[in-house]
Amino acid sequence: MRRALKVCLGLVFLCGWSQRSLAAQPSEPPQQATRAVGTIESRIRPPLPPIQPILPEAKSIRLVLKLQERRLYVYNGERIQASYPVAVGKSGWETPEGEFRVLEMVRQPGWTNPFTQEVMPPGPENPLGERWIAFWTDGTNYVGFHGTPNRASVGQFASHGCVRMFNEHVRALYEVVQIGTQVVVEP
Repeated sequence: MRRALKVCLGLVFLCGWSQRSLAAQPSEPPQQATRAVGTIESRIRPPLPPIQPILPEAKSIRLVLKLQERRLYVYNGERIQASYPVAVGKSGWETPEGEFRVLEMVRQPGWTNPFTQEVMPPGPENPLGERWIAFWTDGTNYVGFHGTPNRASVGQFASHGCVRMFNEHVRALYEVVQIGTQVVVEP
């Protein structure tokens, strides 16, 4: 404690001395005054280590949907982290093929019937289940991964283009993807 008090008093004395001695020299420009005080403080304080930002680990997650297998593969780098059975678009409503990115994510989504415009709030009977992960749009319609209350449809060609998953699987998927995650849909 005595040492800390001496250092504090020393700083006050040095800073006071610096300001008095600088005040006595009116011809000295203000930037030199600042530099003189900074020099005294830099002799007293130990230098700080360089600032190193702590960034989150980059995710290398990508999704590969194989339509004929009706299976979704979750890759972490080159390693398969998980795979899930899914339902995909039936004839006339095929799931689009190609390379896409996750563009929207919603917990407990509501649903609007595209044919009747009937709105269904989130809940156990909602056709989108517990999560929605969109990866394709034409500007009006969207295709994405979502849960379903119709468990028997998973593994089938049964949807209007979306990818149905068991609710427990889409919840797990929701935790590892983010906006921008790559989605590859293969035949």
